[in-house]
Amino acid sequence: MTGRIPLIPTLVVALAVAIMIALGVWQLDRRHEKAAALAQYRANLSLPETAYPANPTDQSYLFRTVRAHCLRVTGWQTKGGAMPGGRPGWRRIATCATGAEGPGLIVDIGMTPDPKAAPAWTGGDVSGTAMWEPDSSSALSRWLGQKVPLRLMIVSRTGEIGLKPSPRPDPAEVPNNHLAYAVQWFLFAGVAVIIYPLALRYRRRGAA
Repeated sequence: MTGRIPLIPTLVVALAVAIMIALGVWQLDRRHEKAAALAQYRANLSLPETAYPANPTDQSYLFRTVRAHCLRVTGWQTKGGAMPGGRPGWRRIATCATGAEGPGLIVDIGMTPDPKAAPAWTGGDVSGTAMWEPDSSSALSRWLGQKVPLRLMIVSRTGEIGLKPSPRPDPAEVPNNHLAYAVQWFLFAGVAVIIYPLALRYRRRGAA
């Protein structure tokens, strides 16, 4: 004890407040970074088509039209989504081999209203908009910023073998909510600063 203020609990609260303020400042920095990235994504929409990058996690290609060759399909994913017109549908996402070595390729080949329809596409040339692959990381890892970088996925602009093309990715759908996160952290810090002295006062009254 130092006077009538408990030392250890006070240090713990002070440390927690400092951490929350630091997280709020970090989120403000992230807000500016996200704004710059969104500006690049919008510019990418009008750039000419280019080859799929050698580095599949190069986010500078996001929302740009890219082309690649799927040597063979090695796996499938099915993801729900909205088809053109707003009807519910199912996205067919292929994992492709691109050669004996290399990171491979992920392609959204289109959508179907039938969740049981077996994809007939076996590979070939594909062109479309570069987008993140589906994110399978946990909510906690995303919140802490510890997720593995996502690879680029090609969203086919034509749809393959009877499938409707998936909606073209739009940068307007990418949220920039870091300001809200910053405000939350600052509010948490403020609440701790207000609540802790009240708790100490209540404790003293109880002891009296």
